[in-house]
Amino acid sequence: MSTTNININRLNHLLKLYKLSEKDLMTFLNQGRKKILSERDVFGNQIKISILKKVDSLFKKGLEYYIDPKDLKESKEESIFFRKDTFNAELSFGAKQIITHFEEEKIGFSALSKLADFKNERTLPFYTLKNNPKKVAEEVRKQIYPAFNKDHKRFLKSIITKLADYNVLVFEFIESWKKKEKANINGFYLSPNVIVLKRQKSYRREIFTLIHELGHYLLNVEEIDEKIGDDYSAYESLDKIEKWCNDFAYHFLIGEMDNIISNIEKASAKNDYHHELIKDISNRTNLSEYALFTRLRINDKISFNNYQAVRAALENRYLKDEEKLRKESEKDIQEGSVSKIHTAKPILSPLLVNTVQAAFIMGIIGESEFCKRLNIKPENIDKHLK
Repeated sequence: MSTTNININRLNHLLKLYKLSEKDLMTFLNQGRKKILSERDVFGNQIKISILKKVDSLFKKGLEYYIDPKDLKESKEESIFFRKDTFNAELSFGAKQIITHFEEEKIGFSALSKLADFKNERTLPFYTLKNNPKKVAEEVRKQIYPAFNKDHKRFLKSIITKLADYNVLVFEFIESWKKKEKANINGFYLSPNVIVLKRQKSYRREIFTLIHELGHYLLNVEEIDEKIGDDYSAYESLDKIEKWCNDFAYHFLIGEMDNIISNIEKASAKNDYHHELIKDISNRTNLSEYALFTRLRINDKISFNNYQAVRAALENRYLKDEEKLRKESEKDIQEGSVSKIHTAKPILSPLLVNTVQAAFIMGIIGESEFCKRLNIKPENIDKHLK
């Protein structure tokens, strides 16, 4: 069968969700085609399966989604795109795909939790912009801050574990370099209790992003963030909510060492811009040197021109380190050191793992769903049931 019936209302629902017009969809479908499709080829009661597959390559719902006769209604529970109109990012289509995927994961997790009789009520208090972010950080730090670890990945994992104890579910996603539609986001918060992080080259950056999104959770203000405000100019352009979350993240991570930053002599060439001190604080807090110099600028502890010079030097050093790592990686591949290369896997929250394990043991989900949710192979199931 080369054609199939289609529930056009479902396709229109997706277009509304992704804020795409019929013209946008037609432009995508006609890319690289010699014989141009018309709207009648797509928006009728029947459609060629080959065309439907091309449509689904965009939305990734599975062909049965479009054939289902049940109409869908716009629901705020379904997507943040139905709950908010503007975001702290000009979202690429790849970003919208990721966000929609994790909205579905959130709904699926909530359903599993209820069926497994897991209680995931909020245990951390609500805050508002009237609350001082430094004082909030001091309060929350007492509950959430884990044992310090210089290993940035392990420190990130320990924070995710701590948040799981307070029913905050953190997802991490890793974007393949092969993916055409890149997600131009660092992280986002979905009410009531989900934080999503993009794996970054720097775990320090990812740690800061996580705590920034925790700030959104504490304020209960959903947001999708492309830039978190590492740079002083970017920080200054942030709105009140984003500044609050950035200040909260800084104070959460630096703790009592903020006393040194606040009382430091103004950085200049005379004191070598406090490079050694800043490096030491960075190593003891997992805040980047860049973030610390930006805080010096915010506190007017370094002039704008000196800050720009230091920032340029740090960025240049970062680019050199990146180039060195790239060359080492290429050398490993050329020499056949494939043992050093492995497929990266996202960090899994214990809250997700425990819920999925319980659902599997109780017979709520089968092996296939269990493996899919935990991203494991069937032969490794027993290892994940201990």
